Amino acid sequence: MSDQLASTRSGAVRVDVAADAGAGGALSIGGRRFASRLIVGTGKYASFEQMRSALDRSGAEVVTVAVRRERLINAQGQSLLDAIDLSRYTILPNTAGCFTAEDAVRVSRLGRELLEQLGNPGSGWVKLEVLGDKKTLLPDPGGTLEACKELVKDGFQVLCYSSDDPIAALRLKEAGATSVMPAGSPIGSGQGVLNRNNIVLCLELLKQGDASYPVIVDAGVGSASDTSIAMELGADGVLMNTAIAHAKDPVLMASAMRHACIAGRESYVAGRIAKRLYASASSPWEGAISYIPGE
Repeated sequence: MSDQLASTRSGAVRVDVAADAGAGGALSIGGRRFASRLIVGTGKYASFEQMRSALDRSGAEVVTVAVRRERLINAQGQSLLDAIDLSRYTILPNTAGCFTAEDAVRVSRLGRELLEQLGNPGSGWVKLEVLGDKKTLLPDPGGTLEACKELVKDGFQVLCYSSDDPIAALRLKEAGATSVMPAGSPIGSGQGVLNRNNIVLCLELLKQGDASYPVIVDAGVGSASDTSIAMELGADGVLMNTAIAHAKDPVLMASAMRHACIAGRESYVAGRIAKRLYASASSPWEGAISYIPGE
């Protein structure tokens, strides 16, 4: 597998992700399977060139794109989609910046039309975001649920951004969401997974009677350890943007996130040891030649 640090800034080496599934298995969403469990965003990069290099180093096979025109076209009039290899990546269009169910549904339909014209397999998907306010960027539960129901009725495979409230997450699944994506912490905050217990409860409720249902931790990660923690909790994948795009070296951070995602998944599948109050010696005490206190 090509993964040379020497190519970090140039992005010249194309990462082979075929082995990324490893012992952790492939990610399955909406009837499609992916070796990589990392989904990355395409915004906030210093340049399209930097974005392309970071996407490559991340090993991601699914990338999310904001559909609104002001987010697709930069100040020079260049289209973000022209800078992405559409034959390589499945595009997950998102409704970032929408604060009502009506706006989110309209933007979703625009994204579908655009990707159908481009022949990308993500045309029937949408990452649904209906935000409550500009300060927290937390989801509006009522608006998200309303939009989810409408989009499912319209034939979309809906991947829903949700809070870490397990009941709210369950309602979205019941409404027909293909995947529910609870937030680790607010978008772009870099605080990591703030409430691990709630993420575990989301996983338990969403996977009850349906162990293969995909649950993606979306938003808030800031470092590779945050990604690994989310995966070790049992999440099926992690979605991020700012943690990579605003790192001091976005391309190197993309590589770090890729490896953290793999390590976290394999750690979860392998099963951690139980936590103990007291130590447990690695070597047997029998035959010890020195004094053992209390013996």
